[in-house]
Amino acid sequence: MYCVFSSLDMSTYIVSARKYRPLRFEEVVGQSHVTRTLKNAMKSDHVAHAFLFCGPRGVGKTTCARILAKALNCTQRSEEFEPCNSCSSCSSFNDQASFNIIELDGASHNKVEHIRELIDQVRVPPQIGTKKVFIIDEVHMLSSSAFNAFLKTLEEPPSHAIFILATTEKHKLLPTILSRCQIFDFRRIQVPDIIEHLQYICQEEGIKADEDSLRLIAQHADGALRDALSIFDRVAGFSNRNIRYEATLENLRALDFRVFYDAVEAMLLGDLATVLEILDGIIRDGFEANQFLNGLGDHFRNLLMCKNPRTIKLMQLSDEMKQGFLNQAVSCPYYYILSALDIINEADKYYPRVKQKRLHIETCLCKLTYLHQRETLNIGQPPSDEKKTLVPKSLPVVSTPNTKTKISTDTEIPTNLSGANAITDPKPTPDDEYAREKTPRHDEIPNSKDLPPENTQELSAYTGTSDVPDLISVRSLDALDKEVEAEKSSKTNVQPLQLEYLQELWFNYADSVSSPSLKMTLKNADIYIIGDHEIKVSVSGKVAKTSIEH
Repeated sequence: MYCVFSSLDMSTYIVSARKYRPLRFEEVVGQSHVTRTLKNAMKSDHVAHAFLFCGPRGVGKTTCARILAKALNCTQRSEEFEPCNSCSSCSSFNDQASFNIIELDGASHNKVEHIRELIDQVRVPPQIGTKKVFIIDEVHMLSSSAFNAFLKTLEEPPSHAIFILATTEKHKLLPTILSRCQIFDFRRIQVPDIIEHLQYICQEEGIKADEDSLRLIAQHADGALRDALSIFDRVAGFSNRNIRYEATLENLRALDFRVFYDAVEAMLLGDLATVLEILDGIIRDGFEANQFLNGLGDHFRNLLMCKNPRTIKLMQLSDEMKQGFLNQAVSCPYYYILSALDIINEADKYYPRVKQKRLHIETCLCKLTYLHQRETLNIGQPPSDEKKTLVPKSLPVVSTPNTKTKISTDTEIPTNLSGANAITDPKPTPDDEYAREKTPRHDEIPNSKDLPPENTQELSAYTGTSDVPDLISVRSLDALDKEVEAEKSSKTNVQPLQLEYLQELWFNYADSVSSPSLKMTLKNADIYIIGDHEIKVSVSGKVAKTSIEH
């Protein structure tokens, strides 16, 4: 019996990261500061003998090293000093058969013996071409002994030898190595550049893809073009070469930004049940709870960028997504966004250590839901109507941390004050005074030193050695009531307060403050006029609130 094997004519698939690897400097994405410098060095014949290419993964370090090595030995370089990729030197390197360009892996050639073999190769001049180029990738993996053995050759190599070192961890290299190299720092590739490159590949391969899908792929790549191309190949196979946003989300196991939009809308409305239902749906779909928390932090960060026209450009989103964030940012004041970011960061810091992780996230969401009501609503309790009363202007009022003071032409403040801020009804009856005498309260009587001079004399008979009287006289309250009526009659023609004038007074006062921190706190506060008689001051935190109150 004879077996006959025939070879099948099948094309070998090449991933996009290899198939579309740049062969010329002009094809390198997002590293123009490096490619321009290298071409100018070749134009002026000032090429260094040792280069160090450092930066994150997948940004083009090895690619630029290969292009430079080809350009140095190319016999038909263009006017822009680009390799031709058609001469014998370029063709042999593209076919991985060049004797003038030698690539080494620092991870597998990290011993002294390997460096000695390298030094022996350096001494041999090139047989074809003018330069012998040694590319050492992941050079930080070399041992200390190997580095020391390499120092002398790296500092004074033969005229035909050029070293190109590449690493992702520059801080691990010895200072003596760094001082002998011309260092090029590669940067992360920006999202628009990655999108443009992916669109070019789509045209070449006949793949349909919308911009939102490519943007999502670019954001997940985290500045690495090689990672973006790997994700692109995976999503293209998943969606049968018709890439859509929903399919990309499903394949990447990513959360749609609309989920966070709906969650924040429910938080602003105080609808805790809806927020918890959104979290439950995400967990049932197989996502981790902290993935929702991290996405929520990114969402609030985008809302913060929308608060200033100069920072909108920092959001790398489509115009439709930006408009959605702009609409929602109108309902989110600065203090709410900053406080929410602080709560999310605190929850994320302790997430790995807690045992009940879902409860930990739910507690965080509860804080975010009731955050915007912290000045008017106790957590878990419905808001209650405040009873208002009049107080004479001559009586100083000091606000407390839990008190919402109202500044108006009628000098109205809430009655739920305590301590020195408590007041009584300006027009009590004798029966009311008699009833109050049976159950006297310390916090209902103002301190005698805060009363007008004429009333202090009348109350002195009741005080004795104590600072707080047991009963306030009807006669003294009548005198206070007269002052209130006189004050109201003198302000009948007062015009309503304008926000522009109020802000001007506020900033003028802030400029007169000597403390730099207090001055900055005053200028960063948001001032609102609510109705005709109420001024609201919103600040970003408890420290700023306490500083302004003092």
